[in-house]
Amino acid sequence: MTRRVLAAGHVNWDVTLRVDALPDPDGEARIESQHAAGGGSAANVAASLAGHDVDVGILGSVGDDENGLLVERELTEAGVDTDRLRVVDDGETSVKYLVVAASGQVMVLGNDGANEAVGPEDVDDETVAGIDHVHLTSQRPETATRLARLAADANATVSFDPGRRLSARDFSATIERADVLFLNGREAASVLGSEYTNAPPTRGGLVVVKHGARGATVHTATGSYDHPGFEVDAVDTTGAGDAFAAGFLAVVLGADGIDADRIERALEYANACGALAATSEGARTAPTRPEVEAFLDDQY
Repeated sequence: MTRRVLAAGHVNWDVTLRVDALPDPDGEARIESQHAAGGGSAANVAASLAGHDVDVGILGSVGDDENGLLVERELTEAGVDTDRLRVVDDGETSVKYLVVAASGQVMVLGNDGANEAVGPEDVDDETVAGIDHVHLTSQRPETATRLARLAADANATVSFDPGRRLSARDFSATIERADVLFLNGREAASVLGSEYTNAPPTRGGLVVVKHGARGATVHTATGSYDHPGFEVDAVDTTGAGDAFAAGFLAVVLGADGIDADRIERALEYANACGALAATSEGARTAPTRPEVEAFLDDQY
């Protein structure tokens, strides 16, 4: 049975600048290369899921400018349903400048633009009609909560990856309604504390903690699973976390929702996705299913 997924949240146009080093205040760096392509966590996950043969749509907003047109075209070409992508009249598509140093450090500059034009009043039962799973990323907290409630009412499962803004916004109501919560180690420690390992705060009891090059851990109500990750020559880690989340969901989503028997396989597969994404430049570099399976075959 094909699972229908809706990814909701930020849709950006990204400009990645590779520099010799991140400059100090009043300093200067040399740009070694630049690359422009679609970005934004929701859009990245949607495009990646499409590469894993998942039927996926995007809910977000862009401006009616050239960047918005490029974003929509790129998503459509990737196989993502853009019927729920809102184009804001006279709006400016959010642009993120990702400054990546040779050491792997990343600095992000950006404007919000039309990024969060979708409010809670813009989503209703029809938004999630026919959807089996909703993946939420950073957006207005009230919009995320509304979508999580609508999904629960429609018997759809929910995952949530709040990203960098978790500490600055109150996403507690969304976290409570999520079946799967994606965090990095810093977010888990600072926001949830240490108790979440024994009592995950989510509806589905699944907390996935990403450790970057050191792999990831999945905490459940009955135990934890670890995977050390894979050694690769990383070029750019931008978007690797989104590729990880998409890979995890592509495996763990079963015919009846979250399949607990697939957690360990999903963790291994997700780490492979994140590792491969880090070997290419840009946020929209998630590998396809055949590429991941070939990589895993080479590891054993």
